Amino acid sequence: MNLEPNELIKSSSPYLLQHAYNPVHWYEWGETALQIAKDENKLILVSIGYSACHWCHVMERESFENHEVAEVMNQHFVCIKVDREERPDIDQVYMLAVQLMTGSGGWPLNCICLPDQRPVYGGTYFQKNDWINVLTHVAALWAQEPEKALQYADRLTEGVINAEKIIPNVKTADYTAEDLKEIVAPWKRSFDMSEGGYNRAPKFPLPNNWLFLLRYGHLAEDQSASMATLFTLEKMALGGIYDQIGGGFARYSVDDRWHVPHFEKMLYDNGQLISLYTEAYAATRLPLFKEVAEECIAWLQREMTSPEGLFYAALDADSEGVEGKFYVWSGDEFEVTTEGDHLLLAEYYNVTEEGNWEEEHTNILLRRVTDEEFAAAKGIPLEDLQMKVKLAKEKLLQYRSLRVRPGLDDKCLTAWNAMAIKALAESTVIFKDATYMAMAKRAADFILSAMRTPDAGLYRNYKSGKASISGFLDDYAFFIEALLALYAVDFDEKWLSEAKNLTEYVLSNFNDPNTPMFFYTPSGNETLIARKHEIMDNVIPASNSVMAQNLQTLGLLFDEDSYLAKASAMLAAVKPQLKTYGSAYSNWAIQLLNEVYGLNEIAISGVEHQAAVEALNEVYIPNKITIAGTNSSLPLLKDKQSIETKIYICRNKVCQLPVRSVEEAIKLIN
Repeated sequence: MNLEPNELIKSSSPYLLQHAYNPVHWYEWGETALQIAKDENKLILVSIGYSACHWCHVMERESFENHEVAEVMNQHFVCIKVDREERPDIDQVYMLAVQLMTGSGGWPLNCICLPDQRPVYGGTYFQKNDWINVLTHVAALWAQEPEKALQYADRLTEGVINAEKIIPNVKTADYTAEDLKEIVAPWKRSFDMSEGGYNRAPKFPLPNNWLFLLRYGHLAEDQSASMATLFTLEKMALGGIYDQIGGGFARYSVDDRWHVPHFEKMLYDNGQLISLYTEAYAATRLPLFKEVAEECIAWLQREMTSPEGLFYAALDADSEGVEGKFYVWSGDEFEVTTEGDHLLLAEYYNVTEEGNWEEEHTNILLRRVTDEEFAAAKGIPLEDLQMKVKLAKEKLLQYRSLRVRPGLDDKCLTAWNAMAIKALAESTVIFKDATYMAMAKRAADFILSAMRTPDAGLYRNYKSGKASISGFLDDYAFFIEALLALYAVDFDEKWLSEAKNLTEYVLSNFNDPNTPMFFYTPSGNETLIARKHEIMDNVIPASNSVMAQNLQTLGLLFDEDSYLAKASAMLAAVKPQLKTYGSAYSNWAIQLLNEVYGLNEIAISGVEHQAAVEALNEVYIPNKITIAGTNSSLPLLKDKQSIETKIYICRNKVCQLPVRSVEEAIKLIN
């Protein structure tokens, strides 16, 4: 390690701070570094990663901490380190460039650019000697044949700019159930009906995929879609990808059985998975789904909550330099910790003396069957088994807490916090636990008060009392969605007012006059080589698909036709892509689902409205918007005030006559 830090010592990002004592003369992305590159006509080396990325750490140890490598990097390049979670706008551009060059991408992402930021060469992880070869060859090309480098840059930059071109499309006919079938039919062929998920390894949870399929299965009465979804959720919950004693999911499973996790835990995965398991419980009332959602929330509260009430970004895969060391157990350790019931519990968690994965004599805790199945097989009462498991979890968690903990990425990101806020609000409704709403409100209130830009926008990041990066489209889209979820719990219209104000900010600052879609970056932001849209739903839904649904909901709540027209135009533009690759457009497919089956606008007036809301929430209605209160200014309620409870079911700006019982209301929906 260098004794003298580089420029990254001034950073707010835990990932960049990890590199602050590398012998590489790293800079943060910004005017200083970019100007040096221009002034000295030096190539720019952009190296992108994130704190929980295992191979990022490996490349740092092998190359960036090595003085021989650093000498080559410092001599020929202006070296810039980027935290992809703080600056996804930069990551989008150079990830696309590397994908165009190599056919694949990932992190660490390393891209060599001209002094004007245009890419000429890139890749992901490089071993030390390969890395030195790449650097010397590209540096020689720039020194000896700069015109070749300029030609590469021209072609690549054109590819980056033209990728994912959005063509406005006019909706010419009503969407139908057949449109949905055309999307789902090819999708089903990729289901793994023996292990859940898709027929491939590694296996990612992809929560939004299963959320669409859960809703589709219910609304379309498609038994095979429902079964595949519930089977997948059960397999993930029982597998090693789920932290069986501490709650929370790892980012993915390296195998095709959900057995061996890539051990890092990300807030964005877990926020979405809490929502998914909560909704799956609402649909099925299966105890396993409730257990998982509540254990994940307990993990959020115990390990991921900042003093301000925000939620941290991630837990690393490694501790003591070893991937997964914090989470695995030797047979002896497990036996001592679970004394008395260790034989039963070892079978329950698949613990053996030899170990249950490639690391000899170590075990990942996982289950093969549900508690009900295990208790029946062992001939013991379910309640007895669950009590033994509960006590064992407490002991194992206590023992594990004494180990060296994985690294914590303690920055707080608006978009990811919004996913957690939404999940907590939804869990409050289904599990009737007021502490969840208290957590959600505390985080939301902090963002609304301490993470606002001078022009009433949002900052993306918060760490150590400081917010420094202007929000991107995902920060706005997910936070607006979270505000709508908070409204659905307490019906305080301040949440809707904030959501509407932020939507107006998006319309003013992210609009693209040439397409119905929004840019990912706001106007007035620093200029990159391309201003991209985010269209495809990935592990995280695309910010444009989330924003389209927000516009749909707010358009109905406020009777704002311009919002509804914008949402409709966005869906129409992407609709031709849906059936080509359903799983990459799953959040857009949820919007299509709402178009086909309709959104039930449920307006409840009367002083006892809360009782009616709670009774309605006992019934799984995935395509509903609920508004309630006694003194509302919302168009659907303001002329419907009454002392006694009245329930109005509305669709497409037409309301049925009010009914007085939830049973009658449900008949109108079905």
